[in-house]
Amino acid sequence: MTQPPPYGPPPGGFGPPLPQYAPPYTPQHPPQYAPQPPHVPQAPAGPEFLAVDRHNSVVVDMSGVAFEIRDAEAEFSWPEIHTVHYKATPNGKALVVAVVLHNGQFYECQVEARPKERLREWFAALQAILGHYKPMR
Repeated sequence: MTQPPPYGPPPGGFGPPLPQYAPPYTPQHPPQYAPQPPHVPQAPAGPEFLAVDRHNSVVVDMSGVAFEIRDAEAEFSWPEIHTVHYKATPNGKALVVAVVLHNGQFYECQVEARPKERLREWFAALQAILGHYKPMR
C-alpha cells in the first residue's frame, strides 16, 4: 500500500494578492444640509367632541366613537357604526349618546352635564361633528 503525498503549502498562482484597504474616511468639515423649514404644528385631521363627567365619557373623532363607563371602555370605528343618536335625559341633566352597529347591536353612554347649559353646547357640537363624519344618507 502506498502512502498519500504529504500536505505542504499550496502551490503559487491562486489569484492576485489581497488588496490593501485605504484608511477610513474622516471628513474635515461636517456636511452641510439644506436648511429645514420651521416646524409648523399640524391641525387635527378632523373635528373632535369630548363630553366628560366624574364617571363616564364620550369621545367622537376621526376614528369613531368611544365610551368610557366607570372603568369599562368601548370603541367603535366608523365603518362598523350604522347610526349615532343622542338626546337629553328626561330631567335634562345629562346627555345620552347611543351607537347602533350594522349588526344591530346597540350601546349607550350617559354623561352628566354640569352646568345644564353645557348640554346645549354638547348638542350643537355633536350635530356638527356627526354631520362631518356620518352625514345623513
